[in-house]
Amino acid sequence: MGFKILEYLQPFCSFLPEVSKPERKIQFREKVLWTAITLFIFLVCCQIPLFGIMSSESADPFYWLRVIMASNRGTLMELGISPIVTSGLIMQLLAGTKIIEVGDSVKDRALFNGAQKLFGMLITVCQAIVYVVTGMYGEPSDLGMGICLLIIIQLLCAGLIVLLLDELLQKGYGLGSGISLFIATNICETIVWKAFSPATINTGKGTEFEGAVIALFHLLATRTDKVRGLREAFYRQNLPNLMNLMATVAVFLIVIYFQGFRVDLPIKSARYRGQYSSYPIKLFYTSNIPIILQSALVSNIYFLSQILSSKFAGNVFVNLIGTWAESGYQRYPIGGLCYYLSPPETIGHIITDPIHAIIYIIFMLGSCAFLSKTWIDVSGSSAKDVARQLRDQQMLMRGHREKSMVHELNRYIPTAAAFGGLCIGALSVLADFLGAIGSGTGILLAVTIIYQYFEIFVKEQSEMGGMSTLFF
Repeated sequence: MGFKILEYLQPFCSFLPEVSKPERKIQFREKVLWTAITLFIFLVCCQIPLFGIMSSESADPFYWLRVIMASNRGTLMELGISPIVTSGLIMQLLAGTKIIEVGDSVKDRALFNGAQKLFGMLITVCQAIVYVVTGMYGEPSDLGMGICLLIIIQLLCAGLIVLLLDELLQKGYGLGSGISLFIATNICETIVWKAFSPATINTGKGTEFEGAVIALFHLLATRTDKVRGLREAFYRQNLPNLMNLMATVAVFLIVIYFQGFRVDLPIKSARYRGQYSSYPIKLFYTSNIPIILQSALVSNIYFLSQILSSKFAGNVFVNLIGTWAESGYQRYPIGGLCYYLSPPETIGHIITDPIHAIIYIIFMLGSCAFLSKTWIDVSGSSAKDVARQLRDQQMLMRGHREKSMVHELNRYIPTAAAFGGLCIGALSVLADFLGAIGSGTGILLAVTIIYQYFEIFVKEQSEMGGMSTLFF
């Protein structure tokens, strides 16, 4: 029996700003406009530096996770979507394990969403305080109490902006969700930059371009041995190469192919005789939710480990969680739990340390399947929720009575959720092993989000009756 703690949080939730639902149907061109405005605000916040911080030459402790968490170091988007996703992950686990009770009524769902927002803001404050206290922006004694408080307030306001932008799109004013939009933008920006970056880097063998495509033409133009130059463009180390780019394209195509896998359950109208249709249950039933939540889980373990290792270096229990090393502006795990939760960097690492690869694969597959399975119970997409939606639309499954629909849907939905989450994890592992640009998790998120927007576009087009009526 769970606790009805959500009712006690209701008075506090009323203090949070909320975006009201639209009172009329929002036209597609208005949705595109609001989506563009939301993205513009996010990108501007990614470029506005935090006031009062000191420049730091130290390694970025969250370098590996910034693309996925849509964050940018030293700016208003320092925390990105991490607090919102983390609160969603914790609330989902609490509801999935029945520690807290979440009813099926509209009021209970609204309470759950309000509590998730409140928890997200609390996590924002806690993360901001930890960032300041641990010296990410300079020693607190050098900054002063006033500047430290100002930095926390800036991060809190930025977190509230992200929360409201996400709610704006989800309430129907825009397309998709803010979280998905910000993640996809960050990942696509990273891929394009690493493919076409004009930045030059001295590698010891001469100056090379960072972008894989530009480096190809530069190496072919400057190397006397063209075959060697071509080989270098495909296989160069420590910089993006054409094999990374080709792996990225391959993963894009594989994920799009798997998006088409689904089971169509035949349904019929209870009101009109002879009116038949189908209810699709996709392989990726919970879409990219498992990988987003898994990324949030890993990012928080990394965060905790790096904080503890910086304060209690050498402690046995801290080392069990993770030990870290620096390389330029990056910090990466070299031991402990965090090391085994991080993807192997190359095929060579898989061969030299197969235990690392095996544990990573088991963790990715298991966590994605578990999170996908538990997500359906709190997101309104379980068999019971789908059966209720069909009843509200006066639709029945062909060959089944109204009471047996839940039992029949339970044969498909939990299996699709768990197996879909497993496939998502497997594809992410494959992308990591192939060396795709932006990490396997990042590529998978980008493809699934882009495909979601494509589906939204097709749905809007079919409802409006053609391409010309969407915009004019």
